[in-house]
Amino acid sequence: PPLLRAAIMLVSLLIEGATVTGCTPDATRAEAMRAGVFEPAQDAPEFTLRGSDGTDVTLTRYRGKVVLLFFGFTYCAAVCPTTLATLAQARESLGEDADSVQVIFVTVDPARDDAAHMHAYLAAFDSGFIGATGEAEALAAVRDQYGVTAVRRGAGADYAMDHTSSIFLIDRAGKLRGMMPYGHEPGDFVHDIELLLAD
Repeated sequence: PPLLRAAIMLVSLLIEGATVTGCTPDATRAEAMRAGVFEPAQDAPEFTLRGSDGTDVTLTRYRGKVVLLFFGFTYCAAVCPTTLATLAQARESLGEDADSVQVIFVTVDPARDDAAHMHAYLAAFDSGFIGATGEAEALAAVRDQYGVTAVRRGAGADYAMDHTSSIFLIDRAGKLRGMMPYGHEPGDFVHDIELLLAD
């Protein structure tokens, strides 16, 4: 939706400017969250994709949990494995609360990332992570809803994908609450997840 894309662009600009506190109507919440904050919170766009567990992946399926939504690809050299390792550490640090958090990894490279391959790849980080793939058109539509970009770089079998590296934070009610830029420590995710779980 255009309104959501505009909100995502605004949060991205605030993140790039390294200042999000005090820039939203609810300054207290903005200061509390370490991610860029969406104010007001909006419904996270729904989608239906093929899951790495063999079932359909939807946000509704995980209602009641905090969802960390990340777009990437399994042949990524640095950003994706680093981010997935960070999210795995964050979940481990949450202890019993880890069961209330779901990481969804949506591929930007459906030509190489089928469900079985994603399942094996994600299991190396955390067996609870789920991958989502589908037809190229369906994945492009999801990216458009979230304002995510993905551009192929190079030719042949060893091509790479330049893509948005931020992680979307979705609360238990399915509201898009924050966007964490690449490079944050596990503790920052734990901090924000605990805030969302306490809501």
